[in-house]
Amino acid sequence: MAPDILTDTQLTAIDDVTSASQWQAYLRLGFVQNARGTVLKTCDHKGPLYVQKPFYPEGKDTAHVYLLHPPGGLVSGDELVIESNQVADTHVLITTPGAGRVYKARPDRTLQRQTTRLNVPDQAIMEWLPQETILYPDANTALSNQVLLHGNARFIGWEITCFGLPANRLDFGVGQADQTFDIRLDGRLRLRERLIVNQHSQDMMKAIAGLQGNPVNGLLVAGPFIHIKDDVITTLRQLCELGDGLSGVTLVDEFVVVRSLGHDSEQMKRLFSQCWQWLRPALIEKNACAPRIWAT
Repeated sequence: MAPDILTDTQLTAIDDVTSASQWQAYLRLGFVQNARGTVLKTCDHKGPLYVQKPFYPEGKDTAHVYLLHPPGGLVSGDELVIESNQVADTHVLITTPGAGRVYKARPDRTLQRQTTRLNVPDQAIMEWLPQETILYPDANTALSNQVLLHGNARFIGWEITCFGLPANRLDFGVGQADQTFDIRLDGRLRLRERLIVNQHSQDMMKAIAGLQGNPVNGLLVAGPFIHIKDDVITTLRQLCELGDGLSGVTLVDEFVVVRSLGHDSEQMKRLFSQCWQWLRPALIEKNACAPRIWAT
């Protein structure tokens, strides 16, 4: 059974979970560079949010880190804060072992919130590559990604969001979502993506100038580039044309932005992974090395 195809019993069990307690959780990670390479020096957490030890499939200088959230999703009143702090010359890739979930909100519509802050100093690299986030019908959530770059820091990241449970033919219903993805370079806002879905913008889900009836929305950002070769952009656009759904590539100042709409989060992840395989060597001069957890 596909991960977003649920039986009636499972859907009822989820409703029971959302009537239970709530979590206020945070995770603060600190990475340093020493003789052993990029090292996770500090890991301060509260609640059910933590990481395994870093993995080094590319060698000591690049740490692959898996975020773990055992409850598996956000219920009403939950607030998760994830913060990563690096020093110069560190290279960190953060991903998740599975999809994130935001469950149906309680009748009081208490907000379900997740905030991610990535502090990337001069000469450091951050790759933020989580699995998709599934917003269950009637969820009420605020999801914020804040990327703070300094000097010659470099960043590759994506977010893939599934509105409702399309495999169960359940749309987002009366759900509400406020998503932001901000990138600042030396304190100056360079890119802001925001999507608001509420009772005033439900028509946007089907509008030509909106999601066009597609339940899956994706964004991939890489940069800043001093220069990017035309053949890389051409290849990215060819990948978008070959993929299912509606996808495109744009240059926003020194950042490459890939946007995608579709009906299948797995297909969108494949597209973004293919784009990442081209963008990574162009930006940081390293070939793509997929986290092992993606193969499980």
